[in-house]
Amino acid sequence: MTPALPPANENSGHNELHQRQALAQDFTKDIDLREMFARISRGLASTLGLAFLGMAAACALYLAVSPFNTTSTSMRISFAFNGYAKEEYPDHSRFEPDDFRAPDIIADALRKRGLENIEGLQGTVRSAITIEGIIPPNVIKERDRIRSTGQILPPYLPDEYIVTLTLPIKGPLSGRDRELLLNEIVSSFQEKFHRTYTDVPAALGNAFESLRDVDFPEYELVLNTEIENTRDFLKQQLGQAKTFRSPTTNLSFDDLLTQTDLFARIRLDGILGLIRQNGLSLDRSMALVKMDYYLRTLQDQEQKAIEEEKVVDDLLSKAQDRSGSYVLGIKSQAAQQRSEPTVLDQGLIDSLLANDSSNFLVRQALTAGLKVKAIQAERLQILERRKELEVFKNQVSEDQSGLITHVQRSLKDLEKSYNDLISNIRKTQADFSRQQYSAAIRISMPPKTVSKYRALVIDCVIGAFIGLALGIGTSLIGICIGPKRSVE
Repeated sequence: MTPALPPANENSGHNELHQRQALAQDFTKDIDLREMFARISRGLASTLGLAFLGMAAACALYLAVSPFNTTSTSMRISFAFNGYAKEEYPDHSRFEPDDFRAPDIIADALRKRGLENIEGLQGTVRSAITIEGIIPPNVIKERDRIRSTGQILPPYLPDEYIVTLTLPIKGPLSGRDRELLLNEIVSSFQEKFHRTYTDVPAALGNAFESLRDVDFPEYELVLNTEIENTRDFLKQQLGQAKTFRSPTTNLSFDDLLTQTDLFARIRLDGILGLIRQNGLSLDRSMALVKMDYYLRTLQDQEQKAIEEEKVVDDLLSKAQDRSGSYVLGIKSQAAQQRSEPTVLDQGLIDSLLANDSSNFLVRQALTAGLKVKAIQAERLQILERRKELEVFKNQVSEDQSGLITHVQRSLKDLEKSYNDLISNIRKTQADFSRQQYSAAIRISMPPKTVSKYRALVIDCVIGAFIGLALGIGTSLIGICIGPKRSVE
């Protein structure tokens, strides 16, 4: 009986394994670690020399291009104020991080640092500032997860930004000057923010400053306008802080509003009534001329406002005529049978657009109508005052001088009371601003300038590594610089 032969594939597998083992043994025989270290040792001097040459070349290259290199000064700032989540300032105007490097901010910061006389520096600094939002890693992961599910990503507004000032190393500003300049820019932006959105309006409280050397009939116009502006400001603040009470004045905005009403009713109305009842004026003819000119100005404003109102009313009537067709379009399309679901209905889109435009025009029509009525009401008031003053034009009162002296003395007392009221408003508003907006703009990391020697060290390390690698490579292939060393 003939014995069974082993399978052919088994023999081929054993042969391949024997060949791999033989090749591995031959490869290990060819690599002699002692010989490698001996060659590296023989070329150690040249290797170190090449490493130092690499460092020297890198240093020379750095010094050659350093006038064209730049260095960065960075800091972090955070924003936190009412409306920031909606990308709005407290007055609902649009917020942009780029406002931080507005031309007036840069100019003010350079002026405070005494650098405004350097030609072209303002434009250079403004173009060298970059503002980037900082997004935490957990937010990035969450947004990646939402994106992977196919959902629409919600808008994300960072609450912290990194501000970087990148300028040439060989420039007019040292590293310390750049850090101080960035701090000054933040300070200027904070001052502008508080001046615009938290401080009492600059025009409020200056009524008597504008009434120097004016005639008595003008007091009524200016002071009544000032009282209305004060009321509007206090009502606006009361809407933001109904329960706030100032620790300095122990007054709330509601208390200040009450004081304003009492000031107008008790102190102001008596003096203005005395002026109006007696037709007091230093020069009645000139006062009538001023009133006539103001009446012509109001008449021009009234005509312009009436024309604007007509345009808005015409557009509103046209929009209302077209709004019914969109609603019918929605109903007709909704009644149809659809085989597949629709993502958006064209009729619905048209209806939303029509309603939005109609609402906008309604608001514009209301604003235009109120503007016309306000101008007409003011014009009627001036006409009435003119008629009253014209009655006294040719009359000479015996006690006119006594009345004028009494009114002038009363106006001085009125100014003192008015200044006390404005002082309480300013102090209360200052306390509210410190409480509400103390952290509106905050420096979360002070400015830091990258050292100019850091790039030099990195370049030298890279040059030394290249020289070291070149020296080891030449030693391994048997190229040595200098006298050879005998190795036993």
